[in-house]
Amino acid sequence: MSSGEALATPGAALARAGPSSRLDIAGAVLVACGLFLGLLVALPLAWLAFFALTDKDGAFTGANLARLVTDDSLAAPLRISLIVATSVGAISAAVAAPIAWFVARTDMPGRNLVRVLITASFVTPPFLGAIAWEILAAPNSGLLNHWYRWLHDLPPFVHLFDIYTVAGLIFVDSCYAFPFVFVLVANALDRMPADMEDASAILGARPWRTAWRITLPLALPAILAGMLVAFLRSLTLFGTPAILALPGNFHTITTKIWSLFQYPPNPGLAAAASIPLLLLTIVLLQVQNRVLGRRGYAVIAGKAGQARLLRLKHWRWPAFGLCFLVLCLPIGLPYFALLKAAITTTIVEPLSLQTLTLKHVRFVLFEFSPTRLAFQNTVVLAVATATTGTALALVVSYATARRLVAGHRLLNFLATAPIAVPGIVLGVGLFLAYTRGPVVLYGTLWILFLAYLTIELPAAYQQLQSAFRSIHPELEEAGRLFGAGRMRILRDILAPLLKSGVIAAWCFIFIGVMRELSAAVMLFTAQTKVISVVIYDLNESGDLGAISVLGIALLAVTFAIVYLAQRVGGAGIGRTARPA
Repeated sequence: MSSGEALATPGAALARAGPSSRLDIAGAVLVACGLFLGLLVALPLAWLAFFALTDKDGAFTGANLARLVTDDSLAAPLRISLIVATSVGAISAAVAAPIAWFVARTDMPGRNLVRVLITASFVTPPFLGAIAWEILAAPNSGLLNHWYRWLHDLPPFVHLFDIYTVAGLIFVDSCYAFPFVFVLVANALDRMPADMEDASAILGARPWRTAWRITLPLALPAILAGMLVAFLRSLTLFGTPAILALPGNFHTITTKIWSLFQYPPNPGLAAAASIPLLLLTIVLLQVQNRVLGRRGYAVIAGKAGQARLLRLKHWRWPAFGLCFLVLCLPIGLPYFALLKAAITTTIVEPLSLQTLTLKHVRFVLFEFSPTRLAFQNTVVLAVATATTGTALALVVSYATARRLVAGHRLLNFLATAPIAVPGIVLGVGLFLAYTRGPVVLYGTLWILFLAYLTIELPAAYQQLQSAFRSIHPELEEAGRLFGAGRMRILRDILAPLLKSGVIAAWCFIFIGVMRELSAAVMLFTAQTKVISVVIYDLNESGDLGAISVLGIALLAVTFAIVYLAQRVGGAGIGRTARPA
């Protein structure tokens, strides 16, 4: 057999190397990774099911599940969650699709700036955005309401906006959900071949008609998938509803689950309330996969032509102005509100030399005792989870992408299964699993480490699996033909090609840990608080100045990581993001 024939046969060199080379890591990967991945998800979900289906004495009962239907205090939060999630999905698609089209298919100025601002909205924790809008639109103390009363000379307590309503929750949630739809739609438009649009233009169709009749139908699967992502993200989110719904005296399903662990705790009912959320998440993810599996276009032969940008003429700057105004909602106004609250004595006073102060900074750095420990815990957990998760995802993605083991499909399932478990549900499961023997982890950083690793692993795995699939196996076969071992091939051939993917995966996990609240709020103790929990606790006490200082510090660290990743490895942080 010639060397060309050997290169054309994937796996030929591996097969000739004999069984010993196949057993160098294959069996260990299947057993160790399979057991560990299974433990991450199966154990907490098993305890979740046990508590949902048993009473305090351990006897089987369906009473907890029956209460989900008969008790309106449990059914109402689920109805509100569905209303909010449906509204957020529709609004996100309606806002993101036009912006994605302007950025990907027109000559609108500032298109790169819009993409950068979208990335900024990605790394902003939703709970921090909710607090910023609390500063802006609280009915009595909100800046926008204060300016409205001053402008119209109105008495106190008259307000234009009330963020503590279902409508306010939908608005804020949509501000941080539409970027997920934007990424899916913009990527679809970037990859879409221009042949059909060119044919439409040749046949005399006007550009707007071509966009409506050709471009929109081709991008429809991405739009629908984006709506599902926004819906699912809103349904499983805890931070934003906890900050905006609880002061408004209503619950969503995630805040209701959390409340069931407050005094007096009812873990069985909390576990039962988590089951519908888990099942609905699994169903929606299956629907999303089916929608994304329906390709809106296919290149039959030849190389697809590059899309020609539509000339907006005198509409160029109005289009940019519209995009900029939309992006002021998740970024411009909230960042201004956080900065003003951090450096002024009171929020409503105008900026001046007399109102500027560093008291909030001094309080956070020197007087507020949980700050240092929370930052230390957060950084330790972020680095440890990112490093461990990236290493685990790298090994598993290599085994599955190259089909090194007979059970590679099982490994793929175990690595992606955690994406179907909402953070609040996982927090409940881990609490129930590790507050009793034989292994008690509650009260230690280990339980938070397991929660973060479980939540963030799928994003890193998908990133690295995509990176492996973009590298043809012939490169590895060529290395084997020249006598290189597996480790030499990994170090000299794959490592340089995977550099940006590995850095991106590490950053995905690091940023995800920094902004995670849903699971952490169920698992923290006084000694294991993380910065997101400290911010949430401060919000309950109303110390918005200290919250703003901590929030700005959190954003600074996150943006620094994104910047370093892009400088070192060219990692595209904004191209892919976890929805929940």
